[in-house]
Amino acid sequence: MNPSVSKVTADGSEIYERVARLHGLAVAATDDGHPGLAARRLRQGLALLRWETGAPPETGDPERAALLARLLTSLAHAEAEQGHSARGTELLDEAQRWAPPAELAIVQGQRGLMYLRTGRTAEALELLDLAVPRLARGVELARVLLNRSVIHLMTGKVGLARADARRSAELARAQGHEVIEAKAQHNDGYCDLLLGDIPTALAVFGEVERAYRRVNPGFLPVLALDQARALLAAGLADEAGRTLDGALDGFRKQRLMQDYAEAELARAQAALHAGRFAEARAWARRAENRFRRRRSPAWALRAELMRLRADLAGPARPGSRGAPDQIARPGAVARKAGDLAARCAELGLRDESEMAALLATRALVAAGNFAEAEALWSRAEPVVARPGSGDAPLEVRLGSGSRAAPLEVRLMRRLAEAELASARGLRGQALRRVRSGLALIHAHRGRLGSLDMQTGVTALGSDLAAAGLAAALANGSARLVFEWSERCRAQAFRFPPIRPQHDEPTAEALAELRHLAQQLHAGEAAARRDPEIRRRCLELERLIRERGWQLPGARESLAPASTGVVEAELAAAGLALVSLLNVRGRLLALVLGAGRCRLLELGAYAPLAEAVQRLTGDLNARAGRNLRPNLAAVIDASLRRQLATIADGLLTPLLPSLAEAHGIVVVPTMALSAIPWGTLPGLVGKPVVAAPSAQVWAAAQRARLSSVADGEPPLLVAGPNLTAVEPEIEQIAALYPKAQQLTGSAATVAATLEALDGASIAHLAAHGHHERENVLFSRLILSDGPLMAHDVQRLRTAPRHVVLSACDIGRLVVRPGDELLGFTAALLYMGTPTVVSSVAKVPDETAIAVMAAYHRQLALGLSPAAALAAASASVGESSSTFVCFGAG
Repeated sequence: MNPSVSKVTADGSEIYERVARLHGLAVAATDDGHPGLAARRLRQGLALLRWETGAPPETGDPERAALLARLLTSLAHAEAEQGHSARGTELLDEAQRWAPPAELAIVQGQRGLMYLRTGRTAEALELLDLAVPRLARGVELARVLLNRSVIHLMTGKVGLARADARRSAELARAQGHEVIEAKAQHNDGYCDLLLGDIPTALAVFGEVERAYRRVNPGFLPVLALDQARALLAAGLADEAGRTLDGALDGFRKQRLMQDYAEAELARAQAALHAGRFAEARAWARRAENRFRRRRSPAWALRAELMRLRADLAGPARPGSRGAPDQIARPGAVARKAGDLAARCAELGLRDESEMAALLATRALVAAGNFAEAEALWSRAEPVVARPGSGDAPLEVRLGSGSRAAPLEVRLMRRLAEAELASARGLRGQALRRVRSGLALIHAHRGRLGSLDMQTGVTALGSDLAAAGLAAALANGSARLVFEWSERCRAQAFRFPPIRPQHDEPTAEALAELRHLAQQLHAGEAAARRDPEIRRRCLELERLIRERGWQLPGARESLAPASTGVVEAELAAAGLALVSLLNVRGRLLALVLGAGRCRLLELGAYAPLAEAVQRLTGDLNARAGRNLRPNLAAVIDASLRRQLATIADGLLTPLLPSLAEAHGIVVVPTMALSAIPWGTLPGLVGKPVVAAPSAQVWAAAQRARLSSVADGEPPLLVAGPNLTAVEPEIEQIAALYPKAQQLTGSAATVAATLEALDGASIAHLAAHGHHERENVLFSRLILSDGPLMAHDVQRLRTAPRHVVLSACDIGRLVVRPGDELLGFTAALLYMGTPTVVSSVAKVPDETAIAVMAAYHRQLALGLSPAAALAAASASVGESSSTFVCFGAG
């Protein structure tokens, strides 16, 4: 007998018990995401058993052999998780030598997991399929089923994945193994994500997060990675990026290098979706290098694919300039993408292979090589050869139309088809393919109840929308361009509002947030800052947003309004509509009115956007108290310059087309949404309404005209700590003797919301704050805390006319597709036809004068837009920053 065995057995069973305890602790550490700690404990166990690498297996002590096999099997996994895949394979080979027949299935299962983690899914599935029927022990079978469910998830077999995950959860529950049960529930939630049900997936992830915090906190970064993937599927790239940053920090501390690299790859996708192409390339390259060091060829190809997607989307050099759709060296991208498609096919990565082939097609079109692009697309049995090489072609699935493909592949398919059709001069076909792709986005949006996500998901179709607009422009018909511009902007307004959850956790979070925000506001007023309160407020805002993300959507939506319907509403009101578009850095205007639709090119977008930004800064600076005369003069001079720049670039070409209109409806784009229209030379005194889209304006106009004042008294609300509020409310109340007034301590959030519900006209005068980073928490300060944009979504019936006399509460965050978020936008989404608010800070004396004059004009019977124009003109040019939103 081997002397080392004699020494072990001489100490009796005590050593085996110690080794078994160490193994149990190591497994727990691995389950909790700490492979380094697990490896140390496993090596301690091996040392107690006096194991030597390469020593021949002994048959005289089966208990020792079984213990060694378990230790080596677990150590193999711990080493592989830390990036030592080769060492993990060697240890598994050792474990297989020592394992008794009854333990071989466990070794097989562990080898399958190692293959799974390195992307060798076919080999992994074969091993796990062999292991499942050979395992009788509940926990071990639950582990193997859990891992097999991951393979099914990776290969898109959601039904099989869900069956394995739920069976694993049942076995774990029966054995009292809460960690495996939570992980199985995690996989079940990922099934919902793959099926496109993001709200349900996030709801399940929320339950799993609570379980992990209790029994398995080390796995929270893994959950955060999947939560970020869900956010990416909803178009919330920046939020996903912040979530991934936290996950990366956790993976680095725990030395989970496969997960770290996967998070880097997801970070690349977040940067790509946000339009930061150089950043996307850098993240993808880092992930690719890490996967190659781990010998994970499939994952390395996924990272390479992400890098090529960034190459196709934007310039290759960081900081390089050019048109937004410029592609650097498209021929090279086509060759690389074709080669990548072939290599992905060789590894059985069907969706990745198709995505690479689609990239090759698009790059060939961009390179002007239409014949090769068409040949690539039109083969009866699609085949991709490596462009420019003499290699034999390799079959790749392309353009199959399979509904099982991920949404991003189906969208890329529609985009490639549209670009190829446009290159062949088939504009009608191109528009049909874009329409089909946008319908996929629209259906996806219909499953989301959160306004945050409904507006975010539009980003997924940005390239499709641009392709559709380009095809419409090439057609030369202004009406067709107008129809396509409406199809591509502010689409979240087509869905009925979903009231956010107000369950106990949400209610408690809102109450705490309101209390802390009030403390924060008081501290800032006294020039005191409390970073801890601010940190806690951000945590609560995140919690409330997450609860909102779990809302299911309405699915049903309004049909797009026809051009004829919009024209009829404009003619009835004597208005003209100007819809602005930013197309590849050029600003275009569509003018609709008097039975005509005209398309005008106004010039470069960037200088106007910069002037608007400077104008906002000047207006905010001028609203400050006690400005020195020389500083005030400098600000006023800059303000006049910016107004002149905007007027010259925007209005001068348009005014001849607008001369006969009694008023104007403006549909702005991107940064131009911040323009205070009534201050522009040429528009002072002219009624102007700003709307997210022509369809939103037409719907709001019909709603405004159908809700004629019925004698219901107006609502007047005054917030605290504003010396100018009382005189403002007093002047307005004199016009409405029966008005309901909420002032002082009576102006609470609850009382205001109750009175606001269905109000005919509501005037709220209070401190306001536009929260750009978390826009649904933009707020008005009332006596017991903030009334937030999030609260407005809880109204049962939208108020018909709301006036927000508060600083910059009319500011908007504009997402891709001109989707809007903000306090004013929240009211418009709820169905309020008319909202009057300021897009910049406004001096108290100006607010009092404009608001009093506004209500006097309303009392005389003027429409909201006409009343605001007259009121603003009465206080002087460039003084009023109030805008009439919606309809007027």
